[in-house]
Amino acid sequence: MTRTATDLRESATGKLAPDPHANRLLPLIARGAAQRSTLAVLALEQRHVIAADRRAFLHLAVRPDAGPQSAAFFATLAEGEALAQDRLGAYAAACGVDEARAAAYEPLADCQAYPAYVAWLALNGSPADVVLALSANFAAWGGYCGTIAEALRSRYGFDDEACGFFDFFAEPAPELERLALSAVQAGLDAGRVDEDEVLRYGRLLQGCEARFWHALWELDGRPNRHGVD
Repeated sequence: MTRTATDLRESATGKLAPDPHANRLLPLIARGAAQRSTLAVLALEQRHVIAADRRAFLHLAVRPDAGPQSAAFFATLAEGEALAQDRLGAYAAACGVDEARAAAYEPLADCQAYPAYVAWLALNGSPADVVLALSANFAAWGGYCGTIAEALRSRYGFDDEACGFFDFFAEPAPELERLALSAVQAGLDAGRVDEDEVLRYGRLLQGCEARFWHALWELDGRPNRHGVD
C-alpha cells in the first residue's frame, strides 16, 4: 500500500516521541521549584534560538529545491518565529531581564546546539525530509510549552502577556500542519522523501533539544551564574 504524508508524519512522530523523563527541568517548573534565575536564562537562550531558527527557515524557504509546498511551510515557520520573538520580550521582562543584561549574556553551547543543527539542516537537508523531522519534533516542544505556560501562571504568578510566548507554541496550528502534510506529500510524489534520513534528522534534533533542557536543569542548582536574579 502506498504511504501517505499523514502515515509518514504519524509514524515519525511516534518513533521520535521523547522519553517522558528526558526533560528534567520541566517537572521542576511544573511544581514551581525551578529558580527564577533559570527561567530568566531560558528567556535569554530563546532570544538566540528564535533569531537563528527564523534565519534558517527563511533560507529553506528560498532554496531552489524546496518546491512551492515546502517553501510555504518554511515561510510560515519564519513568520511564526517573528511573532514568537515579539512575545518573548514580555516573558524576559517578567523574569527581570533588561536590555543591558540581554546584551551582556553569553549563551550556553548546549542550549545553542539545537539552532546550530537546524542551520545545518537548512544547508544540507532535503527540504521535504526537514519538514517531516521538524514537524515530529514540534509535537514535544508544544507540550513542553503548554506545561510551562500553566506553571508560570499558577506557580510563579506571571500574567497572560508574560506567558504569551509559551501560549503561542502550545496552541494547535492546523494551518501549519496542513502545509506540512502538503509539503511531505509533494516530496513523496516526487520520490524525494527518505524515511531513514527523516528519522536521523529527528533523532539529532531530539538530542539537541535534550541538551538544551539538561543544560538549564544543571544550571538550576547554580543560580546567578549568569548574573540574573
